[in-house]
Amino acid sequence: MIRFRLLVSEAVRSIGANKSTTLATAATVLVGMFLLGVFVGLGTWLVSWSDNKKKELVVHVFLTDAATKKQINAVGRFLEANPRVKPGGIDFITKAKALDLMRKRAPELTSNLASNPLPASFDVTPKRGEDTEDIALAVKGAKLPGVDEVRWGKEVSQRILQIARAIQVVFLVAIIILLVASTIDIANTIRLSIFARRREVEVMKLVGATNWFVRGPFMLEGLLTGALGALAAIALLVLGRAVAVPAILGHIQNDPNVHAMPFVWTCTILIAVGLGIGGIGSGLTLRRFLKI
Repeated sequence: MIRFRLLVSEAVRSIGANKSTTLATAATVLVGMFLLGVFVGLGTWLVSWSDNKKKELVVHVFLTDAATKKQINAVGRFLEANPRVKPGGIDFITKAKALDLMRKRAPELTSNLASNPLPASFDVTPKRGEDTEDIALAVKGAKLPGVDEVRWGKEVSQRILQIARAIQVVFLVAIIILLVASTIDIANTIRLSIFARRREVEVMKLVGATNWFVRGPFMLEGLLTGALGALAAIALLVLGRAVAVPAILGHIQNDPNVHAMPFVWTCTILIAVGLGIGGIGSGLTLRRFLKI
């Protein structure tokens, strides 16, 4: 307990005695954590949007007008047996229901029809958007009696899946680059702080202080500085969330199924990353000055 109090007092004293380097480190953490928070919010929203678009992918299995009830039931059982089909994701659309839906979507095209030209169909929802083509090809390959045509919007589905994969890859790469860049910037700033106090480290080592005793106050200082920068970044994000987000959402479609990571989790991640970068950066940077 006494040693812990000593470490805390040394860290606080060092922060007070080196306000400029502490401020520089905290500012570096602030910028890095603010950008990380923006990327996490925007990236998770885009990933949610792409996942929501993938859920809209559906396979349409159109039936012939001459299809019997037995053939229709056989097609339904075949679809239910496919493990890629979402449980409860098979919807049978009768000819009458298909016409009713068309009247709602395009009344100008159905106003003067003498008869119902639309076929009955199965709308099949896959478990994953990536399974859409496999389900469609399985139905086509089976050549089931009563099936007239299978459509799954091949070009549209491929484009949606490509965009979704691109968003996920870009988000992951951006986060990794940002974390690496932030760690390097913070480590360099901490290195300047430690270099300015290298005499102090040398004296402590010469009087018999262990490496961990010397490293402790600097690591604790890094933790406190990292936490300070992360909290400042969260304050800026709160301000931006209150001012900028409503203005942005006012120009795009607001879908309740599309959302970013909860802000509480984003704040938790920023504080954890700020603490980690501050502590690890201090510990790793100090190693060269402990070789006396």
